[in-house]
Amino acid sequence: MASVSSQPQFRYTQPPSKVLHLRNLPWECTEEELIELGKPFGKVVNTKCNVGANRNQAFIEFADLNQAIAMISYYASSSEPAQVRGKTVYLQYSNRQEIVNNKTTADVAGNVLLVTIEGTDARLVSIDVLHLVFSAFGFVHKITTFEKTAGFQALVQFSDTETASSAKNALDGRSIPRYLLPENMGPCTLRITYSAHTDLSVKFQSHRSRDYTNPYLPVAPSAIDASGQLSVGLDGKKLEPESNVLLASIENMQYAVTLDVLHMVFSAFGPVQKIAMFDKNGGLQALIQYPGKFLNLPSLFLIICLIINSILLRHTTLSRHLRCLIDVAMVPLVADVQTAVVAKEALEGHCIYDGGFCKLHISYSRHTDLSIKVD
Repeated sequence: MASVSSQPQFRYTQPPSKVLHLRNLPWECTEEELIELGKPFGKVVNTKCNVGANRNQAFIEFADLNQAIAMISYYASSSEPAQVRGKTVYLQYSNRQEIVNNKTTADVAGNVLLVTIEGTDARLVSIDVLHLVFSAFGFVHKITTFEKTAGFQALVQFSDTETASSAKNALDGRSIPRYLLPENMGPCTLRITYSAHTDLSVKFQSHRSRDYTNPYLPVAPSAIDASGQLSVGLDGKKLEPESNVLLASIENMQYAVTLDVLHMVFSAFGPVQKIAMFDKNGGLQALIQYPGKFLNLPSLFLIICLIINSILLRHTTLSRHLRCLIDVAMVPLVADVQTAVVAKEALEGHCIYDGGFCKLHISYSRHTDLSIKVD
């Protein structure tokens, strides 16, 4: 016997209307979420959000009565209920034939676009790719990205409505150019509507949000160490930030692995700058560093000046201060990771010796310049 407190998902007491009444919505349900819920059944021309004492009800208005009937009929016969953010939504026809207040209307043009990226690999589309695509139509002020039940979405803010309308008309239903995406990514299609927002709130620059009008905005801590925009790989696993230093773990060691052996193996892909070996958790590990790009030009300029000064003063040895400056200048400020990337892809899972002995498991290290003390 059904519980007395259980709610029916549908009420049939009202005659059909192109306006539907939705109940049990999550807190602060947005216009975009309501439009996405109704989009499979037709064109949502108006919405009214966050009504009722608990602000968990809403109304959506379709362009045509048959579209509203289609939505009610589908969920009435489906084993899967209508949901927003994982919450079951209860539907019924409204006793009104239209939504009288036009505060939030899907057809009202604005300067902010709601972009839904469709495709198997949609979540891998970086914010930089979106910026490049939409910047073709004018200056993009801000972009925020997020994941909803409708999929991977973004809000793109332009200076004015005209620019946003041009971008929407040109890009809605189009696919992101293949040359902007990695080779192993599938096609990604853009579905674009107008948002009720007029000015997006961006508190940090990160891989999820950007404010191109404020270069002094702080960078989110989670984005400082990221080398790229993709946080999840095609296999659904979190991607590692690339580095010029590799961490190699060696298993099934039936033969000795020395510094010379590791140098010979990893030098096949490029010059190896440093190697450090150590024992951890009962196993042998090593850090292998490939060269970086030395770009500390101010320090190099100062060193040159001090060297000239030392020569003029006939100093035969470099001062301690000068040696410290040399060390600073030689720190690779921008690591050249390409050699390390190639080595990792080629050696991961391979064995140094035939017969499955001394198998390598390789990941990227957070280091960029190893500190090695010579006895």
